[in-house]
Amino acid sequence: MNYAKLRSRSRAFSVLLLGCFLIGCASRNPVADRRQPPPLEPAPTSAKAEEKARNSTDVAPSPGKPSGSAKRKKTDSIAVPAGYTEEGEASWYGVPFHGRHASNGEIYDMYKLTAAHKTLPFETMVRVTNLNNGKTTTVRITDRGPFVDNRIIDLSFAAAKEIESVGPGVVPVRIEILSPGIDPTVGFFTVQVGAFRERANAERLKLRLDANYSPIFIQQFDLPEGTFYRVRVGKVSGEEAATELGEQLRAKEALIPTVVRLDETPAPGEN
Repeated sequence: MNYAKLRSRSRAFSVLLLGCFLIGCASRNPVADRRQPPPLEPAPTSAKAEEKARNSTDVAPSPGKPSGSAKRKKTDSIAVPAGYTEEGEASWYGVPFHGRHASNGEIYDMYKLTAAHKTLPFETMVRVTNLNNGKTTTVRITDRGPFVDNRIIDLSFAAAKEIESVGPGVVPVRIEILSPGIDPTVGFFTVQVGAFRERANAERLKLRLDANYSPIFIQQFDLPEGTFYRVRVGKVSGEEAATELGEQLRAKEALIPTVVRLDETPAPGEN
């Protein structure tokens, strides 16, 4: 075998190996990794953070901030107990109101299933549904309030715990009257138009309104934050008429009205 033939065969063999390599590589298709990454664990919430959130959302009736309008519905049929529902926001209150008098005169116990409402009669039993999670609780109305934003009910700590609203502090709810024979629109109502730390400011507002409205009275109310003086206008039969008076005060006097039921006996600290 001469040198030229040997070189020729070596070159052919090299070409053959290169071709096999290229064919083998071309026949491979890359496969994507279909494994999903492990789910992220939620960040832990420290006990101190929860305590801070609870304290910052422990909302009690706050004077001087009248409530906005809430969505109300009274059904045509009385087959449903009282046929009345209301939707809005619920807050809750505990310390420092625990152990103090509620508006109906009894001692407020934050561990009982009670609530504050501006217009429902005392002792009315109400089902409260947290619209965020569907959880419900049944409470007895023993107090007045809340006088904040568009909140329609202030729950005790125990009731808020049942619907898991302690942490959030304020949640959207629907309330339904369970007590038979209750018409929440019947009775005497008044319109609250202001609350002041200084009685002189309450007197000035009363004097301004005296010429066109009657009766106007100042209600002293003792809260943990101190004594406040609420200015209330009228003694009106029926919630609808009281609402009309409130809208008149809004339009003509540029006041923010809050309709409140007039209870027969004021709680201690009210006069």
